Amino acid sequence: MKRVVLVNQSTGYLMVDIVNAYASKYDEVALIAGSIKLNERKLNQDVITDKIVAYNRTSGIKRISTWLWGTFQIFFKLLFKYRGWYVVYVTNPPMSYLLALLLNNRFSVIVYDIYPDALANIGIKPTNFFFRKWVDWNKKLFEKAESVVTLSEGMKKQLHNYGREDKIVAISNWPASGKLQPVDKCTNPFIKEHNLSNKFIVLYSGNIGKTHNVEYIIETAKALRNHEDIHFMIIGEGGKKKILQDKVSEYNLNNCTFLTWQNTDKLPYSLASADVAVITLNDETSSLSVPSKTYNLFAVGAPLLCIASEKTELYQLVSKYKNGKCFDKNNIQGMVDYIIELHNNTELKTELSYNSLKASTHFTYKNAEKYV
Repeated sequence: MKRVVLVNQSTGYLMVDIVNAYASKYDEVALIAGSIKLNERKLNQDVITDKIVAYNRTSGIKRISTWLWGTFQIFFKLLFKYRGWYVVYVTNPPMSYLLALLLNNRFSVIVYDIYPDALANIGIKPTNFFFRKWVDWNKKLFEKAESVVTLSEGMKKQLHNYGREDKIVAISNWPASGKLQPVDKCTNPFIKEHNLSNKFIVLYSGNIGKTHNVEYIIETAKALRNHEDIHFMIIGEGGKKKILQDKVSEYNLNNCTFLTWQNTDKLPYSLASADVAVITLNDETSSLSVPSKTYNLFAVGAPLLCIASEKTELYQLVSKYKNGKCFDKNNIQGMVDYIIELHNNTELKTELSYNSLKASTHFTYKNAEKYV
């Protein structure tokens, strides 16, 4: 009998699709998770769900404590309840996959975040004893793993520091919803609700966190303040949102609107409202991965404006599919010129939109089947 248990403390639509792919090939499938966020594709009813503590990101202490407690719970579940099962670890909690060094289960690892590399973001340097020890653990663990799957070619390249190239596979993400598609402005309820029919919309939709370079959007809006038909829609929540709102007030801008997260039924329309969609990356990890929102924006046919350097995976993706441009965060004038160009050149905007749609055919939930 083929039995597999997947481990992911915070399970979203990507993991649900991956678990379902395993359920189509294995006799018994279990999912150890602290929370499961379902989308339009539901979890296979035959999958066993096994609860652990949910990840709490409200403070640094709660984040670490729920990671540690979750890892402790995972260890005992695998040791006693899933002895002999094949294990698929996700790096959430970050240290949970290290349990494979203590257990005898056959296993593979899905790397969403690369540790210990990510510790550099909080000031822990490669010379640190704990950092160096984790490097050693990775090398032993990756040698023992049957496979290591990650999200991008950039991450795959970095993981070569820990394991053989032939064991590491890059599988691209995909949109949250199959309902994402272009929507004509004349029939888009989001456009009507917010009186945007006569506006050229620059959309940012996503986390407004402290590590995101979102403040440069406001500087761009300031430079375009005299273009009355160009409007910036900023949708989401995060630690920088108040800072952005204060900047808009300070500059006395009338071309910016802030909204909170849009619910599932409104999201296809809010994303499809974009004449150009903004994607930002933080400076520390931008070279490694592509934000999941990218694939959602492909699906609605949005031309992209990316605040990302030429060293990033996102730059490579946009260059390959020719559906947008990437800019250094300080190149405000370049972003301004690009927005004006798209505003004035309908043919160019249509071409980039078509290229996004064409790219989206390579990133569907069928990618989950590549994990099995």
